[in-house]
Amino acid sequence: MEKILMIDDDIQLTELVDEFLSSKKYKLIIKHNPLSGLEYLEKNEINLIILDIMLPEMDGFQVLQKIRNNHSTPVIMLTARGEVTDRIVGLELGADDYLPKPFEPRELLARIQSILRRSHSDAAITEHVKFKGLEIDKIKQEVKLDKVYLPLSTTEYDALLLFVENAGETLDREFLVENLRGISWQSYDRSVDVLVSRLRGKLGETPTNTRFIKTIHGIGYKFIGKSVK
Repeated sequence: MEKILMIDDDIQLTELVDEFLSSKKYKLIIKHNPLSGLEYLEKNEINLIILDIMLPEMDGFQVLQKIRNNHSTPVIMLTARGEVTDRIVGLELGADDYLPKPFEPRELLARIQSILRRSHSDAAITEHVKFKGLEIDKIKQEVKLDKVYLPLSTTEYDALLLFVENAGETLDREFLVENLRGISWQSYDRSVDVLVSRLRGKLGETPTNTRFIKTIHGIGYKFIGKSVK
């Protein structure tokens, strides 16, 4: 049974989500306080996290930062504000998906299933990919940059894998939107660019130092890493 951690101080909402997900054979662990949620995560194996932005003691963005310091567990963020700025900040910090309140439980379920299905399919691949300075273990879903473990969110990992599998080819934004299904992309924001920028930052790239992902102005991006056998 998949275990999902929900960090949200809305008691009525968490009870509703618990009842719905339990009927779909998911185990939901509810924490109304962010500190207790983080403590639980450190001691237990979790498949996915549902995280509210508006929380007591610290907001969801701060909680997400702490999660990403040590974990690559997929995170779906919830917010009642629904502002594009909130969404972009969440993506920059490593969220895998974003759902505005109020929402239909079925929509939440669909997003959970999409993220977990992608994680499972990736885990079934028995390949190692090596480039100069970069190594990807598809079995463990781990990435090493210059032999040091690189923590990536599920969406960041998927994006990197997509670039690697299409190395040398220019990928336009439409292609990225169609092949990265963890986030409900919208044409009016810069979600794709935010994701790629965040990934490049974790790869240690700067505007004057491009090792792996090159911007093709007006079109998209190209993976230019040098393959190592």
